[in-house]
Amino acid sequence: METPNASTPALGAGTGAAGTDLNRQLGALLGQIAGGDRAAFAEFYRLTSRRVFGMARRVLIDPELSEDATQEVYLQVWQNASTFNPATGSPLAWLTTISHRRAVDKVRSAQSATDREAKYGANSQEIEHDSVSDEVGSRLEAEAVVRCLETLTATQQESVRLAYYGGLTYREVAERLNSAIPTIKSRIRDGLIRLKTCLEVS
Repeated sequence: METPNASTPALGAGTGAAGTDLNRQLGALLGQIAGGDRAAFAEFYRLTSRRVFGMARRVLIDPELSEDATQEVYLQVWQNASTFNPATGSPLAWLTTISHRRAVDKVRSAQSATDREAKYGANSQEIEHDSVSDEVGSRLEAEAVVRCLETLTATQQESVRLAYYGGLTYREVAERLNSAIPTIKSRIRDGLIRLKTCLEVS
């Protein structure tokens, strides 16, 4: 699967007449994809891949992880196109939900891997319990993520936890915190950048 290119529309361009036309086109393509039409799938990918990749980048930051998440999204589209129900929302909303959940799953998977590695590292070392410095050293890796989360502002922490560990959408986070959606997006973006920088330093 090729990397999404810059010629496809940006995420969120699904409103207005152009958005309505695109959703109508995507709905028709999903029907064809459900029947195994590879050409329809290729066209669906061309029209939406930049949207999906852009969402993945905002959540994961890392470009390789974002590409992996994007590929997994389109595998899910190919396998589950028949489950799309236009009565419950537009094709773009359906695709956005899949993309967000897949990116969040990647975040949680990376978090779990970090925790497992930290736990293994701590358990595989012989700690002299009468040495405070050794005991503290064995805990540093396991506590790195928690410490980095604590470097975020209170509002960033709350927004990140709700969005990427609570699985809420930007709109749901905004409603929960009684804030504007652009404000929530900015908090989450800045918080994730700070987290990534902190973890790399650690």
